[in-house]
Amino acid sequence: MKRNTQQLNALAVQVRRDILRMVHAVNSGHPGGSLGCTEFLVTLYQNIMDRKEGFDMDGIGEDLFFLSNGHISPVFYSVLARSGYFPVEELKTFRHINSRLQGHPTTHEGLPGVRVASGSLGQGLSVAIGAAQAKKLNNDNHLIFSLHGDGELQEGQNWEAIMYAAAKKVDNLIATVDLNRQQIDGPTDEVLNMGSLSAKFIAFGWEVVEIAAGNNVEAIIAGLTDAKSRTGQGKPICVLLHTEMGHGVDFMMHTHAWHGKAPNDAQLETALLQNYSEDESDY
Repeated sequence: MKRNTQQLNALAVQVRRDILRMVHAVNSGHPGGSLGCTEFLVTLYQNIMDRKEGFDMDGIGEDLFFLSNGHISPVFYSVLARSGYFPVEELKTFRHINSRLQGHPTTHEGLPGVRVASGSLGQGLSVAIGAAQAKKLNNDNHLIFSLHGDGELQEGQNWEAIMYAAAKKVDNLIATVDLNRQQIDGPTDEVLNMGSLSAKFIAFGWEVVEIAAGNNVEAIIAGLTDAKSRTGQGKPICVLLHTEMGHGVDFMMHTHAWHGKAPNDAQLETALLQNYSEDESDY
């Protein structure tokens, strides 16, 4: 059942609390991008995607999601747990030895919801395209969704995949780019300026949908609904999601510094106070 806007916003607060607790507990992980993509992944799983009960790797008869920028695993794990794929209590094992919740998602531990090992950047779009073509071969009309970092698009394999998807008319694919303009070494425009991603995707033969308020649930619903309406028309779809790295925690925003840095005890307390919920269900 789809959650409404109020429910989605409440869940986003809870997911941010999960992210902060997870990276703090092991003094390791990537909170910045995770916080920036919270509203997107919450909305995707709880309002947009057609999901079936249970989990199997075949994924026939449902929409599928692939996380390419796997370092934002904290938000992915939290959303999966809060969507019923595995117990929320398991979030306590994040980045522990022999845990199913490794720093980058992997498949050999058999964590429900994870379909591909990711975090080796630049490869997720190729995987998503393959899954989309498999859907067509299986006469399965469901969609493939994927998420990519904007800094990740500096890697060349993406552009081979982008060219291929358009040439082969992979029109059941919606690839979202987290356009926060930050990466581990600084602003993307300073590390390697890519110019207009919109112009590039259009030139490569894709449809482009922009979500200017990428941390607003209503804007995300509208943008992804628009993207879905454009599928099946001969072109793959790119969603440019304009987000703020570290969204929801004031001292983590407007900087790349929290790309891969965990808060200390005092910073965690401050961040949790900024994301307070009367209905909290912390693990």
